[in-house]
Amino acid sequence: MLSVSESLCGCGRLWGLCAAQAWGGLAEMLKDPQCFKYCDIPNFPKSTVHGHAGRLVFGTLKGKPCVCMQGRFHLYEGYPIQKITLPMRVFKLMGVETVFLTNAAGGLNQEYKVGDVMIMKDHINMPGFAGNNPLVGPNDDRFGVRFPCMSDAYDRKLRQMALDVASELGYNDFFREGVYCVLGGSVLRNHR
Repeated sequence: MLSVSESLCGCGRLWGLCAAQAWGGLAEMLKDPQCFKYCDIPNFPKSTVHGHAGRLVFGTLKGKPCVCMQGRFHLYEGYPIQKITLPMRVFKLMGVETVFLTNAAGGLNQEYKVGDVMIMKDHINMPGFAGNNPLVGPNDDRFGVRFPCMSDAYDRKLRQMALDVASELGYNDFFREGVYCVLGGSVLRNHR
């Protein structure tokens, strides 16, 4: 797996994609894909959610080298948060500097509609208020300081670029920017 990422890095910066159910097909768009099942990767959790393929896919998207998670892991599956965030640490070790995360979520803003796309400008970690935080435990300096600055966790330039492209494509009616509230889940199917 590392040799695959090393060969792709020769093509430029390696981008990370973490695709949830509705976006899982994104990995199918990668050129020259090389796939690894999560169950074949040592110490990797196994995706138990229906519709999550449970694969790490390497390839290129529009000429950019990418590694894509087809499905991810959740607290409600019974995994500790350190296990859920393990793939992001693996991405870091492979040289990924920017990760695009997708998910399907309900919303509290009554102006939002089902199917809207929201660019996150910040988040509220509700499980973190109860001590369920990926920063708990021994710190590994390879991944940075124990308490990283979160004032620009969601890069302003990338957010603005996404909004600009959405505007150019005429997607303003369903492209939003907001604050995401992290919950333990799963509450996706409870919204009507």
